[in-house]
Amino acid sequence: MAIVNSNYEFLMVDVGTNGRVSDGGVFANTIFCKKLKQNQLSLPKADNLPLSDINAPYVFVADDAFPLMENVIKPFSIRNLSKEETIYNYRVSRARRIVENVFGILTSRFRIFLSQINLDPDKVSILVMACCYLHNFLRRKKVESYFQGGLDIENVNTGEVISADWRSDSSLLALEVPQGRNSTVAAKEVRLKFCSYFNNAGAVPWQENAVNKM
Repeated sequence: MAIVNSNYEFLMVDVGTNGRVSDGGVFANTIFCKKLKQNQLSLPKADNLPLSDINAPYVFVADDAFPLMENVIKPFSIRNLSKEETIYNYRVSRARRIVENVFGILTSRFRIFLSQINLDPDKVSILVMACCYLHNFLRRKKVESYFQGGLDIENVNTGEVISADWRSDSSLLALEVPQGRNSTVAAKEVRLKFCSYFNNAGAVPWQENAVNKM
């Protein structure tokens, strides 16, 4: 499991959990999750979202494999979505696309990840961490060659997304979607705040055109 920033860099990587553990279990067992729940990550205090009076906490953007928390937002279920929820999902999806590209680039540039790694688990952990460090180094020092063809590009006028080259040969598996997970009222309220923001003060000019093409 990893946390990445908007510059396509790894901020936190957790490696070594038994492969039989569910994706939700992997997240729950990370030091990151434990510190997040204990409010020990030194996150900034809640603040008004830009150009609005909506006060919301700083959040991490995740997909359906992760729990909805006060500091972790994810999409609404795709069933019976309202227009506002569809736009919210689109905006969250745009942010998550960065994460997908980071993993895709890592896998396509370090081809060892495209097949089973026949090494001792401890050595695999070292190898994965080394590749993540190298990814960050190359991101900063050799971005033109390292990232060439490796990013999804969205035409905001037409809503068309040109897929990165890694998507054509990636063997990455989608995270499993958990079943029957209940979120707290506070977590749901945070998501509704971002939904309202994305549909009002935080709207971007092309979002309605983009969701109409989905």
